Amino acid sequence: MRRIAATIAVATVATTVAMAGGAPAFAAHRASSTTTASYYLSLGDSLAQGVQPNSSGTDVETNQGYPNQLYTALHLGNPTLKLVKLGCPGETTGTMINGGICTYSAGNQLAQAAAFLASHKGKVQLVTIDIGANDLNPCVVLPTINQIVACLEQVFPQVQANLTAIMNTLSTASGSGPPPIIGMSYYDPELANWLKGDAASKALAKESIALAQAFNNLLGAVYTGFGAKVADVFTAFHTSAFGARVTLPAFGKVPKDVGYLCMYTWECAAPPVGPNEHANVLGYGVIANTFLNTYLG
Repeated sequence: MRRIAATIAVATVATTVAMAGGAPAFAAHRASSTTTASYYLSLGDSLAQGVQPNSSGTDVETNQGYPNQLYTALHLGNPTLKLVKLGCPGETTGTMINGGICTYSAGNQLAQAAAFLASHKGKVQLVTIDIGANDLNPCVVLPTINQIVACLEQVFPQVQANLTAIMNTLSTASGSGPPPIIGMSYYDPELANWLKGDAASKALAKESIALAQAFNNLLGAVYTGFGAKVADVFTAFHTSAFGARVTLPAFGKVPKDVGYLCMYTWECAAPPVGPNEHANVLGYGVIANTFLNTYLG
């Protein structure tokens, strides 16, 4: 879990170069293979599309997200593997079921995923999913911890019900012997409140850890209830490392988990690029490495 996850990001570039011209004998051998194609299906929200802010601060989809980096690693062990990304920026558990944000020929992301699984039985090597964080958006913008908690108490049961429906559909779409599914726990962007400097914001940053853990426990219980594994990104981002302090030149001494959040996301970037809760290339590499360890483990 504590490997230097940047190696995956570097490997993405290195592998592309090697496959393009650095190892012609290997490439020629694979190109002549008649093995049937197989697939890695990525589902979820903006993280599943690799969204990052551009220089003007606008969120854009990139090919540097965790699915692309994970695919690079998986492809080395399966040259017939193809990546299919269905993730939708802004997607909630509700819109994944009912649609309303992104356009799919099947009407919504879940129906599109189910149709893909049904039409590619026995050909899907892996399904990954991250969903639920956007359901919390109306709550995390509230000004006090008591208001946030009261809001989350209303939202959590709906997320649980929706995710249960989502997993039930994904688990049955391909009939018997469904492909491995790995869900994801989330990191905690609310830790960045610490950087505001006032006592209330620092308290909110600290208290957000327990709320994030409770949310991830809810997600994990649903995933494992359907036999899926969970990529523990909450831990990979050192989210509970609040006691230790590290020094960031731009901010001074901050909790260690805040430091990691600044290193792995755009949350601490100066305007107009930040603050932005999406992972950067290194952060997506950490997520990809967590999924890879979970898949191989």
